[in-house]
Amino acid sequence: MITLSVDAMGGDEGLTVTAPAVARFLQNQADVRLIMVGDSAQIQAALAKENVPMERVEIVHASEVVGMDESPQHALKNKKDSSMRVAIQQVKEGKAQAAVSAGNTGALMATARFVLKTLAGIERPAIAKFMPAAKGHQTLVLDLGANVDCTPEQLLQFAVMGGQLVRALQPENANPKIGLLNIGTEDIKGTETVKQTFTLLRESNLNFIGNVEANTIFDTEADVIVADGFTGNVVLKTVEGTIRFAGGMIKQEFTRNVFTKLSALAALPVLKSFKRRLDPRRYNGAIFLGLHGVVVKSHGGTDKIGFMYALEEAYHEAQADSIAKIEQGIAAQLNKSE
Repeated sequence: MITLSVDAMGGDEGLTVTAPAVARFLQNQADVRLIMVGDSAQIQAALAKENVPMERVEIVHASEVVGMDESPQHALKNKKDSSMRVAIQQVKEGKAQAAVSAGNTGALMATARFVLKTLAGIERPAIAKFMPAAKGHQTLVLDLGANVDCTPEQLLQFAVMGGQLVRALQPENANPKIGLLNIGTEDIKGTETVKQTFTLLRESNLNFIGNVEANTIFDTEADVIVADGFTGNVVLKTVEGTIRFAGGMIKQEFTRNVFTKLSALAALPVLKSFKRRLDPRRYNGAIFLGLHGVVVKSHGGTDKIGFMYALEEAYHEAQADSIAKIEQGIAAQLNKSE
């Protein structure tokens, strides 16, 4: 039985989103129990409203909530009984295999790093996320915002962690392909940091396939794409905005007049499939890599469907025992790279 701890109060909407998401998630996964952390009375009422099977849920009271605009330093120093911190503490104490929160990203990363500590050989945790790609697979991209400035050595560490996570979740992929996000495919392009990272990756024991440009993220052969947090976050936000823009334009064109509306009826199955495959909610759930425990960050403004997918992400990582495999892989790969 897998146990996940949930920051029930985090995010823009708190229990309005987390409670119905939990109800759906428990229907989908029979071998999971949840630790819901937050105001116990509010959680009890919200779960009862959703008819959640309480025999699979434990409620742990936390008296504080970290605000979405609260500074990480303030949250870490003054919110020691926050739902976010207590949820992560469940992982630290071995009561849960993973924690999920839609709360303040900076506070969540700072708290997770303080409570769980980083893995040996890893200087900084990174935020990683699987993104849709062609040919039926997903591409893991990291870092997506945890580290604005990175050294070449840290980017190499991100590559190692990303490769090991893919191996843990996809046992059939024993040698994941690693790409480095750059402004061109030639090894002479990019900043000095990127050039030095290219050299480190090429000399490593990783399956490095070279530089990857942003316009090929969806059809690259790479299983993992590495970037500093500034670049990765810009790419992520651009992708999310482009999908919303494209969806809005398609809807606008199909509702322009009676003829386009009739065309929309004929194309409805294709449109529904297109929407489902690119629905950002299906890819909700960023992973904090490099910690002694699994922490998954849900988008703060997501709905119950999106939060359910964040729970699914945490479930699959816990099921694959990803942290243990990542830790073993890091030790092996970094020793070979020295």
